[in-house]
Amino acid sequence: MKRTRILLALLGGALGAGAPSRADVLRVVATTPDLGSIAAAVGGDAVEVTALARPGEDPHYVDPKPSFIRTLNQADALVEGGAALEAGWLPPLVDGARNPRIALGAPGRIVASQGLALLEVPTQLDRSQGDIHPFGNPHYLPDPENGRAVAATIAEGLCQVDHARCDTFRANGRRFAQTIEERLAEWQRVLAGARGTKVVTYHKTFDYLARRFGLDVIDNLEPKPGIPPSPAHVTSLIPKMQAQGVRLILLEPFRERKTPDFVAGKTGAKVVVLPIMPGGAEARDYLGLTDYNVKQLEAALKP
Repeated sequence: MKRTRILLALLGGALGAGAPSRADVLRVVATTPDLGSIAAAVGGDAVEVTALARPGEDPHYVDPKPSFIRTLNQADALVEGGAALEAGWLPPLVDGARNPRIALGAPGRIVASQGLALLEVPTQLDRSQGDIHPFGNPHYLPDPENGRAVAATIAEGLCQVDHARCDTFRANGRRFAQTIEERLAEWQRVLAGARGTKVVTYHKTFDYLARRFGLDVIDNLEPKPGIPPSPAHVTSLIPKMQAQGVRLILLEPFRERKTPDFVAGKTGAKVVVLPIMPGGAEARDYLGLTDYNVKQLEAALKP
């Protein structure tokens, strides 16, 4: 894979801000580091990728720094997760950037969820049900098969921005997809014994991961999406977990630990923290992130 630079947005502006870019490099902004990693693999040396969210942030609630507006103003393409994942923070930034290249409907606006069959698409919208996403569950990238599809979507999006290098983008996308296919066979072998394992998740972040590897998500610590765990919900959840033999509680690194640890102590389930973004100490890229999470699950399920 060609070496490329992934610039993660940090406090005080993007890493490497102020450094001159080659004139022939496409400036690609991704909303999250996982999308940025895939975009970097597809774009190769033809792109310079900046991810707005930090690896440890909740992608629903990214801190919108003023420096992001300048970054978006200079972008040739914007890769967003879509399905309302960034609805709470991205639109005002794009409006402030005043960049027609990344406006809705422009060739440079790449929506990664396009064409995916999303889970949990609501039949009706009701705010009493919590932070329901109107287009379905947007946490699709923990499933590596969706990572393959997103690579193809990004390749086609970059083709619309830079026709001359379209063949390169498509070839890189196919190479990335082939790597996932090869690794997926090993990941599925490693977790073959996990099929049917009953788990509880904090938020509905790991539904796609669970479906891919045969885990059975019986409930969430949140009584409704985006609503913090309540004493009443936790009280009713504990006997349900005990009765069904739940073995794991899955959560992201940015979640509070008091409730999961309390429930684990009452049920005997193990708390497993699975990062959803690369760029931290666990993994440098999307493939490494999936590999890390598979190993974490394997270790947690050992007797």
